[in-house]
Amino acid sequence: MKRFFISALSFAALSLTGCKKDQPAPSQTGTVSFAFEQTVGTAPLTLNTQTYTTPSGDQFRVSAFRQYISNVKFNKADGSSYAVPESYYLVDAAVSSSQEVTITDVPVGDYTGVTFTIGVDSARNVSGAQKGALDPNNGMFWTWNSGYIYTKLEGYSPQSSTGGLVFHIGGFKSPNNTIRTVSPAFPSGTKLLVRNDHSPEIHYNVDVMKMFTGPNTIRFATLSNTMGGPNSVPVANNYAAGMFTVEHIHAN
Repeated sequence: MKRFFISALSFAALSLTGCKKDQPAPSQTGTVSFAFEQTVGTAPLTLNTQTYTTPSGDQFRVSAFRQYISNVKFNKADGSSYAVPESYYLVDAAVSSSQEVTITDVPVGDYTGVTFTIGVDSARNVSGAQKGALDPNNGMFWTWNSGYIYTKLEGYSPQSSTGGLVFHIGGFKSPNNTIRTVSPAFPSGTKLLVRNDHSPEIHYNVDVMKMFTGPNTIRFATLSNTMGGPNSVPVANNYAAGMFTVEHIHAN
């Protein structure tokens, strides 16, 4: 009788074990952060007080600098990629918290690059009232032109005929499309290792000086005010050519 009782208990224990729900599989996604450090050449970007000089000798100060980063994609060596859904971020030099972007649910893996758009894609330019980073109340939307300002720089220069600088770069229609997509190279031999147990961070340097140098030399006596249109195209081409560089990838 005692032996039967022990056997019954053992059977019950096995039955209970068999009825347990399967343990959830470990998360197969991770988190990646972007840190944007804004500079002017080799100097930190300081609003309103710091005077900078372009390679052509023009002096200027910056009172506002904002920029859209969107449509982020993580790329692998085999050509596959992960496109982050609804990835629209407004990076503002006056708002330190906006310079740190956290992206969750990135599939684990070894990535060799990140691609993103400087600006807002054409579909969202014509989608009407939106929220979050794309809220028109953020001051990056032309109500008169039904579209977003992709990069906004305002400031002052003695070389400007008015004393002011207004560079509102935007527009998605040919021939004045200023949407630019870039893939700043990782340091040689470096990969982005996305895992479920740690969160790497990519440090980007954002060189504001690249708006005025590169393929096109911008002189403030000639161009100090543009709000889309043909004069914005050479500025967009400039910053697409080298404004963003990857300084390092932390905690890989």
